[in-house]
Amino acid sequence: MMPVPAMLKVTASRILAVLAVVLLVGMLPWLSGRSAEYTILRGRYAELEATPEALATVRAELGLDRGPLSIFGSWLAGVLRGDFGASWVSNTAVGPGILAALGISLTLMAAAMVVALLVCALMCLPILLRSGVAHRGTGALAAALTALPEFLLAAGLLVVGAVWLGWFPPFGWQGPRNVVLPAISLGIPAGGLLGRLLVDALAGSYAEHWVQTWRMAGFSRPAIACAVMRRSLPSVVSQGGLVIIGLTGGAVAVEKIYAIPGLGRATLGAAAAQDIPTLQAGILALLGVAACIGIAGSGVRLVLLGPALRAGTMPIAGSVMAARGRDHAVPVVAGGLLAAIIGLGLLRDPFTSAHARLAAPSWALPFGADASGRDLLARVGHGAVSTVGMALLVVVACLLTALVVGMFPLAATGPLEVANAAPPILAGLVVAAVAGPSAGGAAAAVALVSWAPLAAHTAALAQEVRAQPHIQILPVLGVGRGRMMWRYILVAVAGPVARHAALRLPGTALALASLGFLGLGPGQPTPEWGLILAEGIGYVERAPWAVLAPSSALVLASMLAVSLSSLGVRGSRSARSESGRAGARPIVTGEPAARSRAGVK
Repeated sequence: MMPVPAMLKVTASRILAVLAVVLLVGMLPWLSGRSAEYTILRGRYAELEATPEALATVRAELGLDRGPLSIFGSWLAGVLRGDFGASWVSNTAVGPGILAALGISLTLMAAAMVVALLVCALMCLPILLRSGVAHRGTGALAAALTALPEFLLAAGLLVVGAVWLGWFPPFGWQGPRNVVLPAISLGIPAGGLLGRLLVDALAGSYAEHWVQTWRMAGFSRPAIACAVMRRSLPSVVSQGGLVIIGLTGGAVAVEKIYAIPGLGRATLGAAAAQDIPTLQAGILALLGVAACIGIAGSGVRLVLLGPALRAGTMPIAGSVMAARGRDHAVPVVAGGLLAAIIGLGLLRDPFTSAHARLAAPSWALPFGADASGRDLLARVGHGAVSTVGMALLVVVACLLTALVVGMFPLAATGPLEVANAAPPILAGLVVAAVAGPSAGGAAAAVALVSWAPLAAHTAALAQEVRAQPHIQILPVLGVGRGRMMWRYILVAVAGPVARHAALRLPGTALALASLGFLGLGPGQPTPEWGLILAEGIGYVERAPWAVLAPSSALVLASMLAVSLSSLGVRGSRSARSESGRAGARPIVTGEPAARSRAGVK
């Protein structure tokens, strides 16, 4: 049970974060410098000319002269009465439409999570069947699954499942058959991420000393597997909750491709039309779902940890296998292929339309040409510098932010859930409205919403580390709270969170490029990977190389990042296992009290 002060702190954090975001959204017309009344006039009274008198009438009708704070206060008072106001564009009640869109998005989210759990289970099955021995790979499958862009996967499934095979309807939301393709598009990347995180946690749990004790005591493999799964789930449950939230708010592209009238598509449309009441209600619905899922995830995690967390008896990791020579095969191959693509591409011209439109791959054009007759190898090679380079900077910034914020989980609960509930597209709209479209603005928008999963992972791991015996004894040995947090707990959680950050590199690169395609970042003719993907989707049936070229580069970059991060897991765990075998002494080296009491139990 959470103490009352902690519960009040978490509740206040959630309320303040939600109010701040909704107020910021309400101020969007004033921050953007664009005329909200002109946009509303075109949407509501298309037959009228935009004369000063007509614009003044719209301003008076909507009460825009009162200013954003007064309008926000009136809207908030109506929400407390159950009235979300009327749409500025259609002049209809906002509430029923948002609730209908929310129901559709929740249905799609549930179906996508079923797919994600199936993918996650298939990835975890080998390590469970072999009692931890199977964790010798480098996560290449997980990297490939995680790197698949949702909108690219959705377009491919649309062509294969709806056009070629005719098994499923291509668009709409009329029945269960409309759910299958969108759910697979969203579920496979999410399942790849969850599967990689859970396999990593299972490997660490199998290396803990209590597992060997259970084996010596004669426990069966299934019993040990169940116990290891229970031990591993707490650090992944919070990530699962954030993945669920992200599926609800981040399915804008999939909903758009399949013409699904979900909440993400409705909210994005309201933002583009400056329909502030609809946008505020949509954001509030997203944040409400985020808060509910966050509360449920925290409760499940506390139940799974059980009395070990309260008693301070969390187990310490044991030794793990050293990396073998063949474990370097995936990063070497992926890195070599990616370096060859970038090196050859940088020597070619990515801007000149010197080839036939959608020319097929050949010796002269290894990747073929795009719809404008430009060399795809050149565009992919040059795009690596801007796309991956900017994504790497964003991931590093998010990692540093997460490590700091995750050490204070109660106060950060509200901002964390708010950041994860907002898809990068909506954050990009807000940033572009304030600072204008630019590469830096797109990077800032993605960073504003991408630190949340890493911070949640940090908080979950830090809570477990605090409950381990060698950490519990540190105050008795004279170690202060600040030194214990930054010298010992942070060092213990930094490695796993850094590997999680590496998993998010391809998704970050795709988010940056998607914002550029929408006009919220660098535009044409910049050779961004996401721009190349978006341009080629319309030709995927007749010219598949238009999307295979940037997709293969993105998958190679992801496999390289994840496989390299996986090689480091063995060394870090081996170091922790040596500390665990020696008790608390290696951890508190340098503390006078620790040296004087090293032999005292």
